[in-house]
Amino acid sequence: MKQFQLNYENNLRLASDLRRIKQWTSSTVSSSILFQIYSEQLKKDLIEGICDVIRTELPEAIYMGCSTNGNILMGEYCASPVSIVCTVFEYPSTKIELFQYPLDAAKEQTVVGDIIARVKERPWVKSIMMNITIRNMSMTQFCDDLSALPEGIEVFGGGAFSEDMNESAAFVFSSVGGISDHSVVFALIGGDDYYVKTNYVTGWKPLGRELLVTKTEGFVLYELDGAPAYEKYHKYLNIENDDNFFVNTLEFPFFYEHNGINILRAPIACDENGALTMTADMEQNVKARLAYGDPETILDSVRESALMLRNFAPESITVFSCAARRTFWGADEISGESMPFQLLAPTSGFYTSGEFLRTNGKVNQHNVTLVIAAQREGEKSTDKVPNVDYEKMKFSGKVSMINRLANFIQAATGELEEANKRLELAARTDVLTGVYNRGEIQRRISAAWKTHKMDPENARVCSLIMMDLDNFKMVNDKFGHKEGDTVLKGLTSMLKRESADFNKDASVGRWGGEEFMILLPGNDVNEARSLAEILRIKFSEIVFPASGKRTMSLGVTEIIPGEDSDRACMRVDGALYEAKENGKNQVVMK
Repeated sequence: MKQFQLNYENNLRLASDLRRIKQWTSSTVSSSILFQIYSEQLKKDLIEGICDVIRTELPEAIYMGCSTNGNILMGEYCASPVSIVCTVFEYPSTKIELFQYPLDAAKEQTVVGDIIARVKERPWVKSIMMNITIRNMSMTQFCDDLSALPEGIEVFGGGAFSEDMNESAAFVFSSVGGISDHSVVFALIGGDDYYVKTNYVTGWKPLGRELLVTKTEGFVLYELDGAPAYEKYHKYLNIENDDNFFVNTLEFPFFYEHNGINILRAPIACDENGALTMTADMEQNVKARLAYGDPETILDSVRESALMLRNFAPESITVFSCAARRTFWGADEISGESMPFQLLAPTSGFYTSGEFLRTNGKVNQHNVTLVIAAQREGEKSTDKVPNVDYEKMKFSGKVSMINRLANFIQAATGELEEANKRLELAARTDVLTGVYNRGEIQRRISAAWKTHKMDPENARVCSLIMMDLDNFKMVNDKFGHKEGDTVLKGLTSMLKRESADFNKDASVGRWGGEEFMILLPGNDVNEARSLAEILRIKFSEIVFPASGKRTMSLGVTEIIPGEDSDRACMRVDGALYEAKENGKNQVVMK
């Protein structure tokens, strides 16, 4: 595999460069020639002229490309608005085919179905590279459907963009289709001697507390924690909903888990009601956090990725980097996160409106992410493995201070969340025994009753067991309250263990003093009575340090569809009263 990377100046210079490439290919073995053309400018006549030159000078070559938010050549951000990368595949076994399809929501399923069918007809395929127009289109279904590709095939690519980040226009093109504002181009690459390895880098850190996505539709995020989504940006970051909203929020995307990996989602606009238009879909009822771009973490992540690819010994590397990262770093520093890959192999690519990568079999649309695809032909080179060490950027004291503040906020947030969890647990549990307190067990009984009321035909049966220790006042009076506490702890330890073994959904609560209640969803009254007998016998076998063996009385009932929860509680209390009146240490069912 040999790669030529060109800064486009004009068609005359391009023709001269292509003749030199043609001369080189005529003196060596080659199987395919692929041109990748990236243009910051939305000038279709310019692209058509470039394609004409390629067809004239190298008619056997194929090409694909798209409009971009900036280009990468030789591992650096390229000042030229148009970049051309020519990859010559040298092994006869390596194959490459291009397919271009019109794409919108109505055509998505047909397009993906067709490309999957074509891949299955071509068992040599090992990777699929995509250029795609995605603005104003949800890609969730596209990615989900594309995940049905045969196992082991790498998928990577980027969304077309434009020089102006506020511009929604973009296009893709190829040698098998014209320039299109709504299309996808697939490059199917593979063969016995072709190898590919992919990875992705974020480097953004989650910041602050978790936020629940309470309302979303497609790529519009309406609510977080039940309030307009924009309020979080205003409250925590003091970002105004004005003309600068897009640029100001690029550095603070949302961080959440999707398909088993952590991904980022960035807002691109905010309406007057506080709804955010995102760069891609977010699921409802997921927990997300605002994220912060940490330069040192980003570069450490880049270095780790480069070290991983170092052992792969790539011959070329293609990078799909989010336009937000270019904005974050600025033109002077953005090359710092792509140059480490250039130390391994010729590195090129572009700044995208969205990045695509298949991970663990699932195709995901990323944002604010760096997707890397490394390729080679043949076995690993036996030459010296390149060194990927590079001098770290020097950051200003301001950036260092911001990083420390971000770490402080994250640590403080973690401590607060842990404290809140402890408070929540304390509000629901009995301090002495650790079982639910009366308020929580009542709430659970009421919830079970509501299930019966709303759908009595399909609701599960549900039973209650209420128990009271026999002669417990004598234990406290004769042996002291410490022994009384020991008896209560011994009882509840046994109740939790035996109830969980009997029914994993059982809830044990302290009703008051020495009275306890067990809620058994899914168990009828006869099953509940069986458990009650087990509990009675097990408790009577426990030998306490001072008071020896003790007994308890139990009442059992079943929640009747249509009655309220108070009625069921009164009935089980009545059953317990009968057990006490009839001699104690027994189970009564009502």
